[in-house]
Amino acid sequence: MRQEEIWDADTAQGYDTPGTGMFAPEVLGPTVDRLAELAGDGPVLEFAIGTGRVAVPLTERGVPVTGIELSRPMIDQLRTKADETMIPVIVGDMATATAPGKYGLVYLVYNTISNLLTQAEQVACFRNATRHLVPGGRFVIELWVPELRKLPPGQHAVVFQAQPGYIGLDTYDLLRQHVVSHHFWFDESRQARLFRSPHRYIWPAELDLMAQLAGFELETRHADWTGAEFTAESRSHVSVYRIPPDH
Repeated sequence: MRQEEIWDADTAQGYDTPGTGMFAPEVLGPTVDRLAELAGDGPVLEFAIGTGRVAVPLTERGVPVTGIELSRPMIDQLRTKADETMIPVIVGDMATATAPGKYGLVYLVYNTISNLLTQAEQVACFRNATRHLVPGGRFVIELWVPELRKLPPGQHAVVFQAQPGYIGLDTYDLLRQHVVSHHFWFDESRQARLFRSPHRYIWPAELDLMAQLAGFELETRHADWTGAEFTAESRSHVSVYRIPPDH
């Protein structure tokens, strides 16, 4: 499926879950705190801004945010919370679309770089960040660590979450570094709702090489937005890359 088909009107209308999931205060709060710290006075650019989960509270903190977003339905949902003068959005692919001006910070959260399904597109995303940044500017990426240690030999699927009314299942294509996330919601009836999204997973070392090709240096890497130590057991990371000030 094309990304435009995945992030359609139905998905956009059900994306926001105020107070829970990725919108829970303990998840969203540290994200906004850290980005506000890195942004200073701004302005900043968000790749794949979506419905404004991060951009809206960051703007409310006084940081000017511009976004790039491929899905028009997701932008329509954002517009119920912030108009074009508050958060301008350019419609386009985060690997190629251009926003006006230069920024001290570009950020890409919640694993979204993996929505680009080829290595070439992911490298292009880094280069697009470079084009938008001032010397010394930063590119922040939040990304999960591939959980292939959970995949027994000969098995191609792993349950990553199971709770009442919900099962999350990942299926892997190891040759292409592809994973499809399957989300099943169900109740006492025989009916279930399914949402699927394809991704290309990236190892931290590969991500660092992509950054290097685009002119970045790794500044910091932590296990989460609060600054926890990144270890071999960490399931995700927040990596801050920087263009050298004399670049």
